[in-house]
Amino acid sequence: MPAPTTPALELIGVRKAFGGHAVLDGVDLGVARGERVALRGESGSGKSTLLNLVAGLEPVDAGTVRVAGTEVSALGADDAAAFRRDAIGFVFQAFHLLPHLDAARNVAVPLLLKGAAPGAALERAAAMLARVGLASRANAWPRELSGGEQQRVALARALVHAPPLVLADEPTGNLDPATAAQALALIATTVESSGAALVLVTHSAQAAAIAHRRLRLVAGRLRADDGTQP
Repeated sequence: MPAPTTPALELIGVRKAFGGHAVLDGVDLGVARGERVALRGESGSGKSTLLNLVAGLEPVDAGTVRVAGTEVSALGADDAAAFRRDAIGFVFQAFHLLPHLDAARNVAVPLLLKGAAPGAALERAAAMLARVGLASRANAWPRELSGGEQQRVALARALVHAPPLVLADEPTGNLDPATAAQALALIATTVESSGAALVLVTHSAQAAAIAHRRLRLVAGRLRADDGTQP
């Protein structure tokens, strides 16, 4: 296991181009455990690409990506997939709940993929649902849940296996402003209590406000959200 002082995320000189166009052009970033970082930028600026590189879903053209001390950018596809299951939690704009599983079984999926016994996985899933205020909805089907409840199930699923890093891509994009505010507060407190780091991609100033640091992708480079160096 990595030492507690090992950064949750390190990007060193990361470059990625598509069709000769450099989307990321030497990105450097360090995110400590327990830190929340918001990443903003225009559409097409490379925000989602950066998340894909961190997760090992796409290869870097140059540079290094480390998550909790493991060099993700050096892993093959199969090893990257296994590492992703263990070390990263995901929260998306589309909640991606499995419609044929109830809330508890949706939350248990990451544990089952890691080989946990079904009974133990469901017990941990129920405890995680209780942490996000959904203890009474453990047996509800996704279609029976409101948008805010579905997002809380998705958050519980992202954190149930205790990953050091959570990646969130427009996590409140499908929620009305009041529900989004509640979800954002829950994301901040739940991620903080878990000790995970959060990298949040968003267009929303409301969502970015939960971060300790707010960065912006401009011309393939990271800047502080006020335009200075991060």
